[in-house]
Amino acid sequence: MKMKKHLTDQQEFEIMKIVIDKFLLLTLFILVFGLYHLSFKEISMGLVWLLTGSFLLIIFVVMLKRKFMIIK
Repeated sequence: MKMKKHLTDQQEFEIMKIVIDKFLLLTLFILVFGLYHLSFKEISMGLVWLLTGSFLLIIFVVMLKRKFMIIK
């Protein structure tokens, strides 16, 4: 049987930073795309893209809040 390799805390943190960065980049792209549509093209399609980006951002914040303790 092969043993699984375990990541150190630092390695796990670096991977999480990459994942978080990509998710935020995707959400930002969707929001900017929605603003583009809202400004230069169809208003209803722009609102759909903005709502989609906002929904993804809210899901992301909820996932982060559940995963990590937020210290006040």
